Amino acid sequence: MASTSARKNEGLGRRDVIKRSAALGLITVPTMSFLSACASSDSSDDDTVKKGKTSAKNPLGVNDTAGLDVVIFNGGFGEQYAIDAEKEYTKAFPKAKVKHSATQKIQSQLQPRFNGGTPPDLIDNSGAEQMDMGVLVGKKQLLDLTPLMDAPSFDDPAKKVRDTLRPGVLEMGQFDGDPVWIMYYAYTVYGVWYSQTALEGLDAEYPENWDDMLALCAKAKKKGIAGWTYAGKYPYYLPFSLYPFIAKIGGREVLDKIDNLEPNAWKDPAVKAAFEAYYELQQKGYILKGTAGLTHIQSQTEWTKGKALFIPNGSWVENEAAPTTPKDFKMMVAAPSSLDSSDKLPFGTLWASGGEPFIIPAKAKNPEGGMEQLRIMLSEASSKNFTKQVKSLSAFNGGTDGLTLSTAMQSGVDVLEKAGDNVVNPRLQDWYVKLQKEQIGAGLGEMMAGRLTPAEAIKKIQGYADAAAKDQSIKHYKHQ
Repeated sequence: MASTSARKNEGLGRRDVIKRSAALGLITVPTMSFLSACASSDSSDDDTVKKGKTSAKNPLGVNDTAGLDVVIFNGGFGEQYAIDAEKEYTKAFPKAKVKHSATQKIQSQLQPRFNGGTPPDLIDNSGAEQMDMGVLVGKKQLLDLTPLMDAPSFDDPAKKVRDTLRPGVLEMGQFDGDPVWIMYYAYTVYGVWYSQTALEGLDAEYPENWDDMLALCAKAKKKGIAGWTYAGKYPYYLPFSLYPFIAKIGGREVLDKIDNLEPNAWKDPAVKAAFEAYYELQQKGYILKGTAGLTHIQSQTEWTKGKALFIPNGSWVENEAAPTTPKDFKMMVAAPSSLDSSDKLPFGTLWASGGEPFIIPAKAKNPEGGMEQLRIMLSEASSKNFTKQVKSLSAFNGGTDGLTLSTAMQSGVDVLEKAGDNVVNPRLQDWYVKLQKEQIGAGLGEMMAGRLTPAEAIKKIQGYADAAAKDQSIKHYKHQ
């Protein structure tokens, strides 16, 4: 989301999303006009390369002389992991030339190519200018990746690619039925991130309930340390801990109703309780002063400087915040605290899902090459290389054997194990990018800045959701 997730330099974000908007410092998303233009392109030239001969070594039938055009989002994960995997592609197909480019401006650079019917063969669709996946799927702009999922895996021909993926990754790429439109390459653990060193300095442990959270924030405040900070200019970071908090309080069905755009879903008592809890952080002065005006990078920097204890984020933060993180920081992640004993789900419930969405355009010239490149990336060797380089798990279910994990990565593995089946995967950020990243983010940002009460924020957000539900210009999705 994430991606995905503005990021490296100015702008990653959860690799997904969105530029700042002028008025409230909020966010904008790729517009419907762009994707409609893509869908209405009347380019009729079929320049698709001729498919090659399938074999045990070439199960997807890649044309071994055809070029491959890859565009990578150059954010918190960088581009080297992709370049390394492309070298493996070149080894397999030495006559094929790989054109690699990296950018933070996915929409700006690819819009003309989509409109002209000449998109790349493989795109890492992430960052501040991420294209709206729900619209791309709805407008039939993407290739169905089912042939990749059913192909033999790179390491073990007896296993299909789909059987090597972490739980939930394949489902995230599905929007309505069986076709798989997106391959999420990273595996992201979302939650409340903190420094174990900072907690030890306060003689404290991570608070497992909200009363303890408030007490720890009060203790930190007396020491001149804020309880929380977040990306105020990109408030869609708040749901990384808020959504699983809502599910924990009221059950995962509350998030499903929100995803389904059901009437009054945001008026559920669990949403009200979660909003009021977060609002209490603001009202008691436990949010770092000036947070509302901070970018993701700035808020992370204040956090690594020790000015705040907690920050809602995803597991890309370790790599992204590395330049400012002290060696003795002991970065960790935890699931949201419990509200109280009446919560429907146990402590440990958290959000974890695929991140860094890779897509192959329906009009790609070399779609088999794009799928083969993803097959290579989903090998154990490429997965380990990704993990070593960027300190993140990949979608490949494994790839950590023999690796020395940082405290951040190890804590991510530990919280996943503790969560067990209590892992939630909200789909708003995939299905309705504008609603999630711009509008819901706007309401949350206003509430956390003290400009809206929880009741006012809920009313505003419910209004946005109702409008999206009635908007016939967008495709609607529901949990199956």
